[in-house]
Amino acid sequence: MMRTNLLYGTVYGSAQSVAEALANELENRGVVVNLLQPDELEGFIPSVDEWLLVVTSTTGQGDLPDDIAPWFYALKEQAPYLPGLPYAVVGLGDSSYDTFCGAGHQVDDLLRELGGESLAPMLTIDAMETMEPETDALDWLGGWVKF
Repeated sequence: MMRTNLLYGTVYGSAQSVAEALANELENRGVVVNLLQPDELEGFIPSVDEWLLVVTSTTGQGDLPDDIAPWFYALKEQAPYLPGLPYAVVGLGDSSYDTFCGAGHQVDDLLRELGGESLAPMLTIDAMETMEPETDALDWLGGWVKF
């Protein structure tokens, strides 16, 4: 049975809504999902035996939201070797900024550096183009997950 750890970093709640929509869809398809709340991330190291899905908005100048940043920087500092970690990233942002989806790109880059293998190209959701990021994320998921 497929198992997935799904975590999110959010500022205004959009990334959380996207993560919850993805979790519901995966669970409806028989996937065991561990939806980690930001306060549960301390010490969390992904398992290479489970998928990792990360949904994050971007704040400031391409920065990670405050609720996910401590996990990201701890993982970066520890630099555990995660050979073959199956992962995917959803980045939310605003294309009117030069640092569009910068947080998502940082997460994607780090997971790749640690030995992870991306399951799909990172999804970038532009707040300037969509009012329903959950729909975009579900379409993306359906494009590469085969149940």
